[in-house]
Amino acid sequence: MIEHFTVRRNNPTQHRWSTSPLPSLGEGEVLLAVDSFSFTANNVTYAMFGERMKYWEFFPTDDTAYGTIPVWGFADVVASSAEGVSVGERFYGYYPMSTHLVVKASRVSAHGFTDAAPHRAELPIIYNQYIRSSSDSMYRKDREGEIAILRPLFATSFLLEDFLADNAFFGAAQVLLSSASSKTAYGTASCLAHRDHGPSVVGLTSTANAEFVRSLGCYSNVISYEDLATLDANVPTIYCDFAGNADLRAKIHTHFGDALKYSCSIGGTHWDHLGGTRDLPGPRPTLFFAPSQAKKRVGEWGPAEFQTQLTGAWDRFMTNVSAPSTPWLNVVTSTGQDAIASTVASVIKGGVAPRDGHVLRFA
Repeated sequence: MIEHFTVRRNNPTQHRWSTSPLPSLGEGEVLLAVDSFSFTANNVTYAMFGERMKYWEFFPTDDTAYGTIPVWGFADVVASSAEGVSVGERFYGYYPMSTHLVVKASRVSAHGFTDAAPHRAELPIIYNQYIRSSSDSMYRKDREGEIAILRPLFATSFLLEDFLADNAFFGAAQVLLSSASSKTAYGTASCLAHRDHGPSVVGLTSTANAEFVRSLGCYSNVISYEDLATLDANVPTIYCDFAGNADLRAKIHTHFGDALKYSCSIGGTHWDHLGGTRDLPGPRPTLFFAPSQAKKRVGEWGPAEFQTQLTGAWDRFMTNVSAPSTPWLNVVTSTGQDAIASTVASVIKGGVAPRDGHVLRFA
């Protein structure tokens, strides 16, 4: 039997467990047993933007009131009728919160394959690719927890920083990142900090998380939300909104006005305060969609060079993340239905320590 964890689409704090029989495989199909996956604020964003960005469509359920929040992690092949994909192989990719997933393997190569299931055909291909661990340049068996937690987030960080640089930082002298303690935000800050002659990087965070954010060392300055008004309103600024808090967005737009050169939304960690973007001073906020920048760069650089650039940035990032003296990340692994439900609830409610990252297993 397959176990499924789903949430109510209009209120992800409500969940349910269900089961379905293991299916027989058709030609070219592969049965994957999900081994471990991360659950972070990024997954909360998937739930909050589930309708708008079609995240619910990746793994349809039999009840439209409930949806599967996609997660990133590792799975093992337990049955295969696809040439080039063998039982026992391990793949990193995008999974449902279920014990098993059937995919239709296409474009099989030494690096992995793409799921060609009909319902995923119109969805961004970056989410449909499954990477063979045995040939993955970013894989390390002893770092699977860090990979599951940070790799999908860092891909967004890398692409966001690249997008801003690709646009000459819109003429800004500083980049302001909200939810600076979030992993996608500090991944972006890390990329920005490695760029020569780039803008200064200001982390905006809660008072409770300020000490942690300062300890990372990748921000030029760290201030609390309460001290926003102390920032010089005349400095040309980019706002990267990792919080999704409408009130905070309005305060930042009002504070900087025309000095705000670009405003983009990346996530929704403050999911209960999401709001509109109309009638704000300064530029209209834009949703940053990482797959679009990935498609652009793959087209310009080619897949091999894109992977080389991403891997290089990832290696630099992991040096800091796993520093023996002051690691940025503490991997917390939990197992079983109760642990999964409890962890999801904690992450949705914002009750996770910023240094912690959660990896979940069914058994």
